[in-house]
Amino acid sequence: MRKKYPLNSYFILFILFISTTIFSCASRKNIKYFEDIPDSGVLKTIPITAYIEPKIQVDDILSIVVSTVDPAATQPINLGNISVLGSNNSGPVTTQPIISGYLVSKDGDVEIPVLGKIHVLGLTTVEARGAIKERADKFYNDPSVTVRYANFKITVTGEVARPSVYIMPNEKVTLLDALSMAGDLTIYGKRDNVLLLRENNDGSKTAYRINLTKSNLIDQPYYYLHQNDYIYVEPTKGKVAANDIAQARTYAILSSIITVIIVIISRINFK
Repeated sequence: MRKKYPLNSYFILFILFISTTIFSCASRKNIKYFEDIPDSGVLKTIPITAYIEPKIQVDDILSIVVSTVDPAATQPINLGNISVLGSNNSGPVTTQPIISGYLVSKDGDVEIPVLGKIHVLGLTTVEARGAIKERADKFYNDPSVTVRYANFKITVTGEVARPSVYIMPNEKVTLLDALSMAGDLTIYGKRDNVLLLRENNDGSKTAYRINLTKSNLIDQPYYYLHQNDYIYVEPTKGKVAANDIAQARTYAILSSIITVIIVIISRINFK
């Protein structure tokens, strides 16, 4: 009499269905921003924090341009913007493009041809422009000076679509701008506990915990970013559980395949 080795297909399909369902689903509440703003009715007025210009730090790279009626006169200054390795501004950092500018020394100075050393540490770009123009007035007639960051760098990592180091096009950048450049949080990003590390002028760091589900985040000191800010989005427990489920699903599929092979071999042997 031929023996039968029935395969419990319904049980395996049930496991696969449950695994797929849990892996692919997430609560709308867990991925929504600004939950305290009503969907309809009276709109909520939200105060916004005053913008405070970031201060120049050691190792910042400044683009400094001095203009006069005679462009040749200021050419040594404008060509003196040295080339420094920087970071890519989109996608994962795989190359380091060249950034032109004046590097702020450990003493907090920039050394400019003709003008000499000028102390800029702790100044805003507006204040640095004033200090450089004051020096330039001694050498040129009615010079125009522009100063801006050449490496306003923000790092976004963790559960975002495109974790990377980003060079921002201007210094007035918000937390939401940076997250948008990084492709937004993934479905498994923890929106109520985002970590921001900010470097202080003395080299220490301040840590902020940010809840993106609350509208008052735009009235906090971390809403406008500073150069060298580091943003980390940690994964939710669902991400860890999903990984475990995906692994269990893989094991279930492998077990099913092995079971089928054993059944086929056994039936062949009993023929």
